[in-house]
Amino acid sequence: MPPKKEVVEEKLGPWALGRFSNRLKVGIVGMPNVGKSTLYNSLTKCSIPAENFPFCTIEPNETRVHVPDERFDWLCEKYKPKSEVQPWLEIVDIAGLVKGAAQGAGLGNAFLSHIRAIDGIIHVLRAFDDPDIIHVEDRVDPIGDIEIITNELRAKDLEAIARRKGDLDKEKARMNSNPALKKEFEAEQAFLAKVKDFLEAGKEVRNGMDIWTTKEIEYLNDYQLLTAKPCMFLVNLSEDDFKRKKNKWLAKIHAWVQEHGGSPIIPYSGAFEQRLLDLQTEAEKEQCQKDEGMTTQLPKIIRTAFTMVHLIYFFTAGPDEVRAWVCRKGSKAPQAAGTIHTDFERGFICAEVMAYDDLKELGSESEVKAKGKYRQEGKTYVVIDGDIIFFKFNVTAKGK
Repeated sequence: MPPKKEVVEEKLGPWALGRFSNRLKVGIVGMPNVGKSTLYNSLTKCSIPAENFPFCTIEPNETRVHVPDERFDWLCEKYKPKSEVQPWLEIVDIAGLVKGAAQGAGLGNAFLSHIRAIDGIIHVLRAFDDPDIIHVEDRVDPIGDIEIITNELRAKDLEAIARRKGDLDKEKARMNSNPALKKEFEAEQAFLAKVKDFLEAGKEVRNGMDIWTTKEIEYLNDYQLLTAKPCMFLVNLSEDDFKRKKNKWLAKIHAWVQEHGGSPIIPYSGAFEQRLLDLQTEAEKEQCQKDEGMTTQLPKIIRTAFTMVHLIYFFTAGPDEVRAWVCRKGSKAPQAAGTIHTDFERGFICAEVMAYDDLKELGSESEVKAKGKYRQEGKTYVVIDGDIIFFKFNVTAKGK
């Protein structure tokens, strides 16, 4: 007999961590008085408290923001539809964390539970000096702030691991009575020890994708650990520093982030964004940006946060409606169809797909077809961000 082929396990990317949903939330996190609520106000144009004292945000504020996309705008211009439905992202403003939050300091346990409920973290770092705005640690040190927050998140994850181990230990006798259960028990116990060592080494779970197996990623998605969540860093600068694109902390922050897995970093000025927010019209905002030689970073922040949590969208487009449908990166055609209606997934037949770039280059669906770039894809097709899709389905088909 020929030797069996060795099965090589596919290494999953960061997109495999977290909830597989198209309704994901990102949270604005940071120390007190670093500019979180001011950023939230600018992002959402909501009027929520942003006074100058710690913990002015106690219950998290939530809102949805549109994800700006030139492709969506172009499709609307082309089809001039009766209805336009933009992609959106849910953003949560979470109160400031302080040192000792994992032990309850500064209402920390409540705030950490709010972080547990989100899917991605926007770290806001203060890199501006202002004697009128107090800092809970009585200094401006964004590196120190990052260390405090990540240490607190790791501490909470270690608590969760210890709690899970305790729950498993209570089931030891029952698990050992069944060979299959015993094998599962031993595998999870070994993984708990592995992830505990990883966290105690000062590492974040999201940065271990090269060592987690597919089965271990299933465990992690059950545990929903805080350091497994993707993150990005916003560096809040003074208007002067933002304008001249220089600040003494930027290089240090970049070095720290690269040493800890590498995540997106976006410098911005909360003071400048607030000034734009106070202007009445879009024309005034455009003129202010032109006069000051600065550009709002809000669209970039929203787009980066959207991709950070591994979301993509595909389009349906025509004279009745242009719509962006949000799905998780890695979704196959039937699952993407299910975001429109469960019947589309249940009775999926095929997806007729054309790339946005092809439509824009060739000008019409008929030309895309004429060039052989209009495709029929089946159940195994992985949807690509920006696909324009027409689904064929049969509602009498029964799911298997």
